[in-house]
Amino acid sequence: MNMSPKWFALLGIVLGASILLVQARDLAVDEDELVAVELATVGMVPLTGTPVVLLREPTTGSVVPIFIGHNEAQAIVMAQRRIETPRPMTHDLTRDLIAALGGELKRVIVDELRDGTYLGVLELAVPGSDQPVRVDTRPSDGLALAVRTGAEILVAPAILEAGEDIPFEGLGDEHDVVTALGITVMAVSDELRQALDLPDQPGVLVSATRSLAAMAGIQPGAMILKVNGQEVDSPMAFLDRVNETPADEKAQLVYWHLGERHELALDTDVPAATPRRERRDRI
Repeated sequence: MNMSPKWFALLGIVLGASILLVQARDLAVDEDELVAVELATVGMVPLTGTPVVLLREPTTGSVVPIFIGHNEAQAIVMAQRRIETPRPMTHDLTRDLIAALGGELKRVIVDELRDGTYLGVLELAVPGSDQPVRVDTRPSDGLALAVRTGAEILVAPAILEAGEDIPFEGLGDEHDVVTALGITVMAVSDELRQALDLPDQPGVLVSATRSLAAMAGIQPGAMILKVNGQEVDSPMAFLDRVNETPADEKAQLVYWHLGERHELALDTDVPAATPRRERRDRI
C-alpha cells in the first residue's frame, strides 16, 4: 500500500507524541543534590584515544570527564562548531521533532553510574502538561541535545566523583572548541587573524556568546587575550585560566574587538540556560 507524505507526517507526529508521554525511571538521587555544570568541550583519554565530554563545575573549579561514544563526540563537536549537514542527523532530528510538537527540552540530567554505564534523563516541557515529562536517555545523546538547545545540564555528585581520576587531554589546539562562562572559543588561524584584523599576539577567537557574556557585550569575532592577568594561547588554556579563578571572585577578561582593547569581569557560575533561538549569531 502506498502512503502519501501526509500520512508519513501524521505517523511521525503520533510516534513523537508517544515518545514524549513515556515516563522515565525515578531519579537515582534527590533533585536538590544535582549539580549544575557547563559542557566545556570534547577531549580524549591519552594513549587509548577514548572520547570524553568535559564538564566544567565552577564550585570546585574542576573539569570532570565522562565517557561517550565516538558518534556522540562528533555530534557534540559539530554542534559547538555550528557545522550544518545537508540532511538532519539524529540529534538534529530529535531537536526538531520536540520543537515541532510544541515541546522544549529544559534539562538534561546525568544521575547515575551503574555497572560502568552512565544513566540520564531528558526533562521536557510539553503542551497540556503542568508537570515536566522525563524520558530515559543515554547521557551522551542528552548532552548532544543540550548543546543544540541550550538546555540546562545537571549531574549527580557521584558522577563528578567518578570522573576525578580519569586522565584527559584536548583534541589538539586546531581542533579544540571550548565553552566556559557562556563564551565559546577556538584557535586563531592565520587566515582569521588577517581577515578580522586581529593583533599579532597570543589569544583565542570568540565564536559564540550567550547569557551574561552576551549581555555584557563580548561578541563573536573578539579575541580573548588574557584571563586573570595570564595570557591564553589555546582553547584549553582558556578553560584552565577560568577554572583557576579563586572561589567567590569574578574572572577578569581582557579582549580585543574592532581595533580596541576591552576589559570584562564575569561570574564563574554556570550561565543560565538559553534557548538556542535566543543566542547571538556565531562567526
